[in-house]
Amino acid sequence: QVHLVESGGGLVQAGGSLRLSCAASGRTFSSFGMGWFRQAPGNEREFVSAISRSGNSAAYADSVTGRFTMSRDNAKNTVYLQMNSLKPEDTAIYYCAASRRGEYYRNREDYDFWGQGTQVTVSS
Repeated sequence: QVHLVESGGGLVQAGGSLRLSCAASGRTFSSFGMGWFRQAPGNEREFVSAISRSGNSAAYADSVTGRFTMSRDNAKNTVYLQMNSLKPEDTAIYYCAASRRGEYYRNREDYDFWGQGTQVTVSS
């Protein structure tokens, strides 16, 4: 079992930056592939980024490529999402997710555990 807690969300102006964190419980964190997803009102939850258990491989949605960077610190059981050049369309609740299978995945169905989410609001 893995318990995930996101933090770092907030209100920021367009063009600004935020860094989200996701802290995980458990001693097997380094074996999990991790992902970030987001959900805006009225929309389905969508893929943002994912990273393999080693941190050597990552994937990004086209909409965030070049602006967002995902990383992990296995010693701290934490993953991060650095978000730069934020746009109003990035406004959503951001969720952290963990996959037992250890690689990076774009589909929600590949993840076994989810956090409660953190709100990101970008004003124009």
